[in-house]
Order: sequence, then C-alpha cells, then structure tokens
Amino acid sequence: MASDHTPADDVIYDLVSIQYHALKEAQTADKYIQDAHDHQDVREFFTEVAEQNRDRALKCHELLGKLTSGRTLQAV
Repeated sequence: MASDHTPADDVIYDLVSIQYHALKEAQTADKYIQDAHDHQDVREFFTEVAEQNRDRALKCHELLGKLTSGRTLQAV
C-alpha cells in the first residue's frame, strides 16, 4: 500500500483531517456524557459515539502509518 506519497497529497491530508475531527468529536462526546448524568440511555449513546470516533481516529492513524511507512518527508 505504501507508494510515493508526500505529506501534501490529498489522501494524506484527508486522513489527517478525519483523524483530527474524530478526536475532537470524541472529546466533545465525553463532555456530553457528563451532561447526561441522569439519563442512562443518553449516556450510553454518547459513549458509543465517543468510541466510534476513537476507533475512526485509530484507523486513520493506522492507514497513515501504512502510507508513510519507510518514507521521508518531501517538499512539494
């Protein structure tokens, strides 16, 4: 899967963007979990959302590793 990708490639940027937003959304969902302290069903939903976002960020991290494995950063 690793090929001649540079940090400025669209696919690299796209994965970094998704990873960033997934982590931010997971952080926000953690706040929502605290807000829903008296509503167990809502807390469970927010917990599920946070976990999905963390999983999405981890998958991006793995893909970025594959795409950039053994490569040095190149200027465009």
